[in-house]
Amino acid sequence: MTPHDAEALIAYLRQFISESRWNRFQEVINERTNHIQVVLENIYQAHNSSAVLRSCDCFGIQNVHYIEARNSMRISHLVAKGSSTWLDVYQHDSRKSSTKDILVNLKSQGYRIVATSPHAKTTINELDIHQPFALVFGTERTGISAEVNEVADAFVKIPMHGFTESFNISVSAALCLYELTNRLRKSDIHYRLTATDRTRVLSSWLRQSIDNSDLLIKRFLENK
Repeated sequence: MTPHDAEALIAYLRQFISESRWNRFQEVINERTNHIQVVLENIYQAHNSSAVLRSCDCFGIQNVHYIEARNSMRISHLVAKGSSTWLDVYQHDSRKSSTKDILVNLKSQGYRIVATSPHAKTTINELDIHQPFALVFGTERTGISAEVNEVADAFVKIPMHGFTESFNISVSAALCLYELTNRLRKSDIHYRLTATDRTRVLSSWLRQSIDNSDLLIKRFLENK
């Protein structure tokens, strides 16, 4: 589908949602970003991965990658509150593509790999955010894997002042994303979605919001 056709499809589908819904889409997508992507590596607890998805939606992160090794991604809808509907969630089977391959592919798209670790020297408020980056969170007990350690361009931690070494992963993600997206929005960095990504995401949201959207799209394509 050409960019012109994609825009025409959005205009066609728009008539099937309320004006207030469309205005809400515009409000949200204006703050969506791919400048930061989130990578979850082998998360075990469904409530943890679901809470991270919810945080990503709340802070405007569009792309989330889940690397499945021993653990498959499971979503607790009670915790996620439908957030996965509005995100691009990519599930990667590490038996088919290794963690290293997945991260190297993100690097090839221009992303720095930034791994979270309580042992890092750099704190999240010190991280250079000018280049797009993928923020990696490891599994609950052991954190990031040796493959992430090997590929990462930078390591960051959340400043802590107590006896406990680390936060729960969902808390860590929320704290990191709050700090980093707040800094991003106060900067002069062009963090918003490109026109192409904006059109693609809007199309996806409309499809999710409209009953029988597949039939409507088929009708549009037949008549264009």
